Amino acid sequence: MDYKNTNAASTTITYDKTKIEAPTNNIYEAITIMAKRAEQISGDLKSELIEKLEEFATYTDSLDEVFENKEQIEVSKFYEKLPKPTAIAVQEWLEGKVYYRNPETDTKE
Repeated sequence: MDYKNTNAASTTITYDKTKIEAPTNNIYEAITIMAKRAEQISGDLKSELIEKLEEFATYTDSLDEVFENKEQIEVSKFYEKLPKPTAIAVQEWLEGKVYYRNPETDTKE
């Protein structure tokens, strides 16, 4: 999924509790689902960032050779400016983009 083009808030905002709990009718279940989705998003963003930074990695044996790589700094700044994974997860939840199921309540036929 493309997290760079999300319309999630980059700052802290207050959400309506009834909108968050509406799909599950249980606020705790909704928060748990959003937390698991935020962990998935965080892992995706972290692996993507590491992959991009690997392109700029230099492997030297000496600690004396430290230099700044401007492209690497720009990539890092870009990822720092993205909304937090929790904000993206909440936005996806409110837009109905998160698939979830509860095996205890689902019946097998």
